[in-house]
Amino acid sequence: MSRHFLLLGGTTEARELAGELAARPGVRVTTSLAGRVSRPGALEGEVRIGGFGGADGLAEWLRHHRVDAVVDATHPFASGITANAARAAAVTGTPAVVLRRPGWQSGTGDRWHPVDSLAEAAALLPDLGRRVFLTTGRLGLAAFADLARLHFLVRSVDAPEPPLPADTEVLLARGPFTVDGERSLLLGHRIDVLVTKDSGGAATAAKLTAARDLGIPVVVVRRPPLPHGVSAVPDVASALALLDLGPG
Repeated sequence: MSRHFLLLGGTTEARELAGELAARPGVRVTTSLAGRVSRPGALEGEVRIGGFGGADGLAEWLRHHRVDAVVDATHPFASGITANAARAAAVTGTPAVVLRRPGWQSGTGDRWHPVDSLAEAAALLPDLGRRVFLTTGRLGLAAFADLARLHFLVRSVDAPEPPLPADTEVLLARGPFTVDGERSLLLGHRIDVLVTKDSGGAATAAKLTAARDLGIPVVVVRRPPLPHGVSAVPDVASALALLDLGPG
């Protein structure tokens, strides 16, 4: 008897888990993508794109498609999707697993300024620098739009959504990035402050090392908390274990 897993994706870990699940006999995996990235990478198994219509719509999808378990492997800042998944799983009695890569940890020499929101990050910037490397994604940049006296280098996979600060340069790029490359970018653009979300993972961590080497302050937006009663596992192997699927 086959088992059907719904994988809420959009991360490197989700792609890895989809491959692991699709390779196993008797397992059907459907990866759902929100559709916010225009060119998602190839995925093993079935793929659907778009929302479900909130927690109620997701609950109906779980019932209709006879899902045996749902794995939330979305971005650590996709708090709305995570909340909806937790509610839908609880309502339908569907087992649920949250897969979250560990967050970054500061080390000796880091000049980190943790904040809880993009608005808090924007409020700090005038006291930290004048040339900002903004790597918080393509959404939510309206929080910085009024900082007309600062120069922003905005890097994202897809074009950022307006409004943007008046003095903005956009760099479209997808990781992984190297420390040497990030150091050259910071020096070439004369960056004196970096803003990032605590996304975790190795693909975009090089900028933090480069900033440390150059003594550049980093404003780090903390992750939103998980819903009450929800915990997460840190890697694909742990998720497979919770799904009663050991190493392939």
